[in-house]
This record gives sequence, structure tokens and C-alpha cells, in this order.
Amino acid sequence: MNTFYVILGAAIGAPARFAIDQYIRKFTDKPYGIFLVNVLGSFIIGLTFTKTEQVHDLVAVGFAGAFTTWSTFMLDIYLGFELKRYKEVMLNLSASLVLGLIAAWIGLQIAS
Repeated sequence: MNTFYVILGAAIGAPARFAIDQYIRKFTDKPYGIFLVNVLGSFIIGLTFTKTEQVHDLVAVGFAGAFTTWSTFMLDIYLGFELKRYKEVMLNLSASLVLGLIAAWIGLQIAS
């Protein structure tokens, strides 16, 4: 793994996640921004699965690794439970899993 490529990708991915999430939060208090970046990140990882090691390190490990976020997703799920928004929590959880898997599969299909 080339550390430089991972660092470069992460330096772009983390601010991109923050910017997208902050922009979407202007319109809603629901975690749609994190949902969007996690699904997009799944697609991006699928796209780069068969690429060279350098592209994989830059895009999948660096960019998508910093762009997507399991910890924020879990916090959104937890806060939804705390606020007793059970229907929203289950929708977010199930849609994230299903659409994330579909996005990764589509990326893999396009890449192959």
C-alpha cells in the first residue's frame, strides 16, 4: 500500500464528506448527508475494486475510506433511538445496507 496515495485520497475524502453533509443539513435534520456519502462511497469502492494498486489506494482506501463513515452512521442510528424515531432509524439502517450493497455491486459491474 502506498501511504502517499492513501493520505492524498483521505485529504480529499474527509472534507468532501463534511461539505456534503453540512450542505444537506441546511435543509433537514435527518441524516441524509451521511446516508448519501455512504452509498456513493460504496459505489466508488466497487468501481475501483479491479483497478491498479495505486488507484485502489488513492480512491478506495484513501478517498472512500475517509469519505464514508461508519462511526457517524452509528451515531445517527443511536440518536434516532434516543429521540424515539424508530421508523426513521429502521428506514435509515435498512436503506443504507440495501442501497450500499446495490451501489457496490453496480460499481463492480461497471468496473468489470
